[in-house]
Amino acid sequence: MSSSPPLVSAGRGDPVKPQFNGDNRFQHELRRRIDEHFSVTGQRSRDNPSLYLKTALILCVFAASYVGLVGWASTLWQGLLYAVVLGIATAAIGFNIQHDGGHQAFSRHRWINRTMAATLDLIGGSSYIWHWKHAHFHHTYVNIDGHDSDIDLGILARLAPTQRHRRMHRWQHYYLWLLYAVTAIRWHLYGDFRDLITGKIGERRFPRPRGWNLVVLIGGKLVFFALAFGVPLLYHPFGVVLGFYLLVAAITGLLLALVFQLAHVVEDARFVSTAPASPRIERAWAAHQLDATVDFAQDNRALSWLIGGLNFQIEHHLFCRVSHVHYRALAPLVAATCHDFGMPYRHHPNLRAGIVSHYRWLKHMGLPLASS
Repeated sequence: MSSSPPLVSAGRGDPVKPQFNGDNRFQHELRRRIDEHFSVTGQRSRDNPSLYLKTALILCVFAASYVGLVGWASTLWQGLLYAVVLGIATAAIGFNIQHDGGHQAFSRHRWINRTMAATLDLIGGSSYIWHWKHAHFHHTYVNIDGHDSDIDLGILARLAPTQRHRRMHRWQHYYLWLLYAVTAIRWHLYGDFRDLITGKIGERRFPRPRGWNLVVLIGGKLVFFALAFGVPLLYHPFGVVLGFYLLVAAITGLLLALVFQLAHVVEDARFVSTAPASPRIERAWAAHQLDATVDFAQDNRALSWLIGGLNFQIEHHLFCRVSHVHYRALAPLVAATCHDFGMPYRHHPNLRAGIVSHYRWLKHMGLPLASS
């Protein structure tokens, strides 16, 4: 079981990758306690029957709501109901199935992980590009400006203190909520294609897909556009198809963006900037993950089930190859180890508190002189 950062090599012209420094005793002891937990309980960190059952249920809801929206809905209200369920089911695929598969946390078998990761291609993203953007760059360099592309929204927002302030940012705590709804649409129609053409994610180069990876990327896009537009256009006018596509994608995008923002772009999370020539982080990797990540709504079992345990983001960042079905059980072990080592363990008591904290951080970063 690995709790170490993924290995990432900088390409020619890339920013020099930050180097983590500091005492690793916390990470070693935490890994020992987590390994002991699985040894004592006899549970497997992956290949859990409950996850396979959950996957089947989510995929069935996704398929039924899609068929209902395209083939069964005969009134506007029926269409809206199916669209809402389809948007939620699409996000649930990302949270629960693709996410574990992409982190190799679904199964000990590589082909199962790849298959589950490829469900992202089914719903409009690229599992290959996500692997580099999220599993490599974000998880290694979370909240490090210039290296974590998840906190780089360009001129649209200022999420970190070291980012340039623009006059429009003074209203970002209002307008970003609307832009979050465009997240999935941008992903479908622009983001993956831009990354593929430029060979870069943010400021970092990544190897363009070749062979089977390229087949999955192109084939996935074709399947998605066929499902989103091709099949529906056989039964409905273009305006209706476009309207419901936008609605489903907006629901999906808002849910995806909100869950990940509440973990890292909040008041208690730490943001780091490094010197371009010789970036150095004066913390060990595991300590940095604790600094930059905040849990929320740990007692909300229904929310946790729906979003794939991603309200336990601390546990996920420290043990991303452990299936999310274990995060609730691991949280007390992580919190106790943090306490023993004098390390921070931050969490918001409920979803509302996390949303309010995110709102306040956006408002604070919208101020011209805000620096922390």
